[in-house]
Amino acid sequence: MRQTFDQTTDPGFGARHLPLLRERMAAQGLDAFLIPHEDEHQNEYLPEANERLAWATGFSGSAGAAAVTANAATIFVDGRYTTQVAAQTDKALFDYRELTADGMADWVADQPKGSVIGYDPRLHSPDALARLRRAADRVSVELKPVMENPIDLAWEDRPDQPAAPVVPHEDRYAGESAASKRARIGQAVARAGAEAAVITAPSSIAWLFNIRGGDVIRSPLPIGQAIVDADGKARLFLDPRKVTDGLASWLRNEVSLQPAEALPAALDALSGKAVMIDPAQSSAWYFDQLDQAGARIVRGMDPCALPRATKNAVEIEGSRQAHLRDGAALATFLHWVATEAQDTLPDEREIVEKLEACREATGALKDLSFDTIAGAGPNGALPHYKPTTETIRRIEKGSLLLVDGGGQYLDGTTDVTRTMAVGEPTAEQKDRFTRVLKGHIAMAVVRFPAGTTGHQLDALARLPMWEAGLDYDHGTGHGVGSYLGVHEGPQRIAKAVNTQPLLEGMILSNEPGYYKPGHWGIRIETLQVVTPAVVPEGGERPMHGFEQLTFAPIDRALIEVDLLTPAERAYVDAYHAETWAKIGPLVAGEVKSWLEQACAPL
Repeated sequence: MRQTFDQTTDPGFGARHLPLLRERMAAQGLDAFLIPHEDEHQNEYLPEANERLAWATGFSGSAGAAAVTANAATIFVDGRYTTQVAAQTDKALFDYRELTADGMADWVADQPKGSVIGYDPRLHSPDALARLRRAADRVSVELKPVMENPIDLAWEDRPDQPAAPVVPHEDRYAGESAASKRARIGQAVARAGAEAAVITAPSSIAWLFNIRGGDVIRSPLPIGQAIVDADGKARLFLDPRKVTDGLASWLRNEVSLQPAEALPAALDALSGKAVMIDPAQSSAWYFDQLDQAGARIVRGMDPCALPRATKNAVEIEGSRQAHLRDGAALATFLHWVATEAQDTLPDEREIVEKLEACREATGALKDLSFDTIAGAGPNGALPHYKPTTETIRRIEKGSLLLVDGGGQYLDGTTDVTRTMAVGEPTAEQKDRFTRVLKGHIAMAVVRFPAGTTGHQLDALARLPMWEAGLDYDHGTGHGVGSYLGVHEGPQRIAKAVNTQPLLEGMILSNEPGYYKPGHWGIRIETLQVVTPAVVPEGGERPMHGFEQLTFAPIDRALIEVDLLTPAERAYVDAYHAETWAKIGPLVAGEVKSWLEQACAPL
């Protein structure tokens, strides 16, 4: 599970790989080829074999796209990756554009009339393709599906597809049997007017059948597909190499375990049936196959998505316990940063390894929940920075250290960010940190009417930044799974419009930030779960709020107390008191003495 630092991309990838790709494109009669980051399962974090965007360009971010023609190439990234993409790719080979819903469609509309633009239908959602087709039609450009991806043909040393063992995830962690889940999902399929649903998201496969795997980096996910009938019976399609002893008996008789190669025929057999499938989770290939088979497609959200996101009581208690365990590891790590590291000034590699060692010492860590972000000084200004051999820095006095990491435990998934001063912080650092803290507090204590979306709450976390003419270019909160992916939908808290209400049991991050390019970055992140809120006397509507799950001290040296209101100061003191009460008994010696001081009232 050890995090590596040498598996990175470099600006030379484009120079070496673009000619190989263009050769294959020409052989297929393509003037251009579109490269999304997503793979066949719309994963965010990819198996090495599916890192096509990184292979072609050198860019290793978890969101992006590219478009390659015979003599030019364009990369699309969002605000999190503008600095990273410039560092990892050759400016002489690539143009840079913003990654938006219409960004690639605008690029298509700029291509010469009569151009043939290839795409792999297994990698694009049908809705994204619809936008591209509208743009192509406006300028008389042809969008051509190709079943042999030219990158796959050109990638000579491509790694094998993963085949991690698929194992049961016991009901004592899941809180509900797989049979009960299948019955619920079957009822949802029937209510949608369908006779069956095609499920392709690895997280939904894992949740529905109470199984876990290891095909996706840092996530215990099995890659596969399923067809669930309205009566709750199901067929699960897995690579036979993944099937472990006892898996068939765990799945029981109402689940037919079939090899992955049987899926196309199973889709053909849905001819004449109403079939539910999610256009946001399943690629265009599935829609094409069902359409050709003569099925009636019922577009709708993956029926597992909301049940998976709204955690049951067992999953919530599991998350609490995982965070207590993780909190003790964090206390040990933060003590080290506040003491020994202040003198030895370790580099980012050593910092990452120290945090991972603290989590491994729990004896319960199954994996990291993502590659740890340890940003020293200027590297902390890159929101999704990952230390690599070429970029590793030592921490320096007068600067900041931003560390964002998490663990995968059988009972829960964690994700926490803390920003720490190295030496004496400056007045500017304290001002910015305190504004981020004020936004964090606002999101922690808010009460909101049932039915409120994360989009409607997002401005609360940004207001203290806006008041100073500042902002940050990432979302304020993402959903988190239960021993699943650290990023989970459909819930989120962000500027982007999202119509999904925040429902009781949903776990989300609370992570406002501030980034000063070339200098340092600040982010404070905890996880919190949506709960019912007490309605004040005279209140008329059901309300929701958040329960904090993460307990780790906030660096008091960076807090400008005078910028906090009395209520905000009271929150910090109460949070630290709860952290001391919950985590104090789990640590000992110098760590315990330090934690008591770190959690002292302001």
